[in-house]
Amino acid sequence: MDNELKKRLQIIAAKVRMGIIEGVYNAKSGHPGGSLSIADTLTYLYFSLMNTDPENPKMPERDRFVLSKGHTAPALYSVLANCGFFPVDELKTLRKSGSRLQGHPVMDKVPGVDMSTGSLGQGISAAAGMALSGKTSGDSYRVYAVLGDGELQEGMVWEAAMFAAHHKLDNLCAIVDNNGLQIDGNIDDVMSPNPIDEKWKAFGWNVICIDAHDFDQIEKAFYEAKCKEGQPTVIIQKSVKGKGVSFMEGLAGWHGAAPNDEQYATAISELKAALNELEA
Repeated sequence: MDNELKKRLQIIAAKVRMGIIEGVYNAKSGHPGGSLSIADTLTYLYFSLMNTDPENPKMPERDRFVLSKGHTAPALYSVLANCGFFPVDELKTLRKSGSRLQGHPVMDKVPGVDMSTGSLGQGISAAAGMALSGKTSGDSYRVYAVLGDGELQEGMVWEAAMFAAHHKLDNLCAIVDNNGLQIDGNIDDVMSPNPIDEKWKAFGWNVICIDAHDFDQIEKAFYEAKCKEGQPTVIIQKSVKGKGVSFMEGLAGWHGAAPNDEQYATAISELKAALNELEA
């Protein structure tokens, strides 16, 4: 990846992470851990890869994005706001009465949201349907869907995987955010989905494994996915839950908890320091 583009994406990702913290802190509830772990991926998708237009969110030729792990809506909202779909300051209304930014994405309320999600397993199923529709209609758009690794415990995920492979949906790319933690602890202790890569291969998918926080690897993986013919692609990204906030990193307790005043100040201070270093 070009160094100038990489630095730009790193700067945006830092701002996205700040938006996540702002939203969850002001809501006094939400899911910061898994939101922070997908910030780099969503930044790359919306600021480098996908065909979208904040001025025309519903344009027919747009690429589609589905946040199958819908509880990490703070990440999607922050990316959309930084893209210009709605004001960044609106992130502070997360989960508040009357706000369009509720705890899970709602497609008929939030500009840029292509599918209402929240019930795990259903998002990837909807994404497969969108991809089949595109194939059937001869449309050029691509469909991207982000799943959690704990979400792979849902049987519906594997029905969608079988469906997509059967229909050769090479316009569909799934991303598994493999941070190893879910609300009840380590995924291996709750109900292990491992080996994740071999399972997807067995269902007929093209499988790519990357570091979720390395933009060079991210770019290479999505390029490979775009070039693959006759198979859907899944990118299994090894990530750090709570990435970017030192006291949240690698802890299941931050799956669904909001920072208090002191923790908020520390988190924002760390993210601002990282941003200032990148912008220097």
